[in-house]
Formats: sequence, C-alpha cells, structure tokens
Amino acid sequence: MDFSLTDEQQAIVDHVGRICVDFDDQYWLDRDDTGEFPNDFVAAMAEGGWLGIAMPEEYGGAGLGITEAALMMQAVAESGACLSGCSAIHLNIFGPNPIVKFGTDEQKARMLPPLIRGDQKACFAVTEPDAGLNTTHLKTRAENKGDHYLVNGSKVWTSTAQQADKMLLIARTTPIEECEKATLGLSLFYTDLDRKSCEIREIHKMGRKCVDSNQVFIDNLEVPAEDLIGEEGKGFYYLLHGLNPERVLVAAEAVGIGRAALRKASAYAKERIVFDRPIGQNQGIQHPLAINWAELEAANLLAFKAATLYDQGEEAGAHANAAKYIAAEAAFKACTQAVMTHGGYGYAKEYHVERYMREVMIARIAPVSPQLILSYIAERVLGLPKSY
Repeated sequence: MDFSLTDEQQAIVDHVGRICVDFDDQYWLDRDDTGEFPNDFVAAMAEGGWLGIAMPEEYGGAGLGITEAALMMQAVAESGACLSGCSAIHLNIFGPNPIVKFGTDEQKARMLPPLIRGDQKACFAVTEPDAGLNTTHLKTRAENKGDHYLVNGSKVWTSTAQQADKMLLIARTTPIEECEKATLGLSLFYTDLDRKSCEIREIHKMGRKCVDSNQVFIDNLEVPAEDLIGEEGKGFYYLLHGLNPERVLVAAEAVGIGRAALRKASAYAKERIVFDRPIGQNQGIQHPLAINWAELEAANLLAFKAATLYDQGEEAGAHANAAKYIAAEAAFKACTQAVMTHGGYGYAKEYHVERYMREVMIARIAPVSPQLILSYIAERVLGLPKSY
C-alpha cells in the first residue's frame, strides 16, 4: 500500500500551486470585499487546461480521475483561495460527469468542449426552497411537448447563476404519485440558462461573496428535447454520478482550507511575543494545533480512499460521504483554532483567517448536511433501520 503521489500527481499539485501564486491572499480579500467574480483566476485555470482534468481526452480534457481532480482542487483551496477559488470552477470539474456517463456522442461533443475551454460556465440547478435535500420531492416540472420540454418551478442555492450560460437541471417529468418509486420520474437536462424565462435573485450570504448563490424562478422555460441527458425519468440515478465526486472534492477542498488556516496559525504563533516568549512555545497553543494537523491528515486519507474507490469503479458512496463529514469538521476546527490563536487579530480581515472560517462553513452545510450523512452511514453501512 503506497500513499505517496505519483510523479504526474505531484506535477499537478506543483503546476496548480504556481498558478495560484498570482492570486494571493490580498487578491481574495479584495474579492471578498467587492464581490467581483474571479474571472481572471478562472481564465488562468482554463488556459492551463485544468478545467477539463477529469473529462475525456477526445473532447479536450485530460482524461484523469477524481483523484487528480481532488488534488487540483485541494491545491487551490490550500493556496488561500479557499472556497472562493474552488467554487468558481467547481461545477466544471464534477458537474459534467452525468453527461460523460450517460450523454450521447453528439451531446458530449456539443456540451463538453466549451466547458473545458472555459468558454461557457454552468450552474447546478437541483436544490429547491421546499424540498431541500429531499430531492425526490422537488416540485419543478418539465412537461414533454414532443420536440421540447416546458419547465416551471424554482431552485435555490444555485451557485454562479449570475455568471452561467448553461445549467444542469433536474425536474420531475412524471408526477411522484404515478411512479413505482419516488426516485423515478425525475429527468436531467443540460441546457441554456435563458434569462427571458429565468429570474435570478442573488442571496446575500456570510462568506464567499465573489461567487454568487441564487434563487432561480423558472417560468415556461423551453428546453429542447436534445438537451435531455439519458432516458426520461432516470435523472435521479444519473445525478448520483455527479454527487459522489462532489463530496470527494468538497472533502479535499476542506482539508486544503484547514491546512491554510493551520499554516497561518503556526506562523503567527512563532512570531507573536507575549510575556517575552513566542506564544507558540506554550502548550496551550501547541497542542490544539497539533490535534488539528492530525485530524486533517486522517481526513485527507479518507478523502483519497473515496476518490480511489470511485476511480476504480467500486461503490464509493459511504466513503465519499464520510470523507466529506470528517474533513469539514476537521477543517472547521482548524479554522476556528487559527482565529483563536491570533486572538483579537484573528477577528481582523487583514489576517485572513476569519475569511477561512466563514468559507469553511459551506463545507459543513453543503452539498449534504452532516445529519443526513450520519443517517446514510447508519442505514447503508451499519444496517440500521431508516430513520426518516
């Protein structure tokens, strides 16, 4: 069993790290203040060919796995870009997976290259105001009209909808009461985000100001029939091919944020002199940071085990969910401890750790709550009765 990176994997980390040098803490602090989308960062990543890291080579991608994608995203997060940097390119990495797995050759050729080149941006229209994480009970409807579908409904927490040209949309095509199972009757589309039929309202939030989150109101959106991914009614199962990779990526990103916070805290603890000695000489400072390091390393191992399982075509759901849970908790603790290590200065934006703490909260909440993860593991791994 070898836990070391291959030469190719190390090269990925090094190359992405060099790109991120040009987008330092001050860059992301400015974006946090102004809310300006990091278009130049996205362009730099696209120019390096990184947006297609896990996409097939025949469409302009690198043809690598979720393991390599996770390493890339972790390098972005660890640079100090945190989720502001990761979320700006996040959907390009995992979102097209259902297209790769279930799309036709024509769809792949039409849909994937613009995403890989960075010519188009996509958003993920899944969550709804009332359904939340109960995806099978979403209310957005897509009515089959022959050569097109007519979509009505609303979505919430749709990231980058202000910037996006396209959206990966799931909607119910068969009423749930007419389906044998609740997971049937949902269909997946990758289509234009037509602003004539979609009203997009930005949600003002706690962190990650430069990457917008939105509520999207859909009124008689015409979706061409050729934008349906796979078979009608099987969209929920197709969606899962994007969800497990997303959990792995979020876990790797959370570890990266935790490491960035730990780096800041350790540096400050060496430099800050109180009572004629560096505060890092005190075990009250040392030990919590040492615990943070250990927990982040453990979370990282679980994240990349999940990535390996997924890339090998094995069942990865339990490990992907567990990795997301453990990594988010470990990273949150590390970010909190970094603020506390800085004392009053940890509350000041110029030291950056307060931004890390605000952004890492996203990894705890999304894309699935910690409570649902624990319920999933209890039911699927431990064989306990379903609790909801």
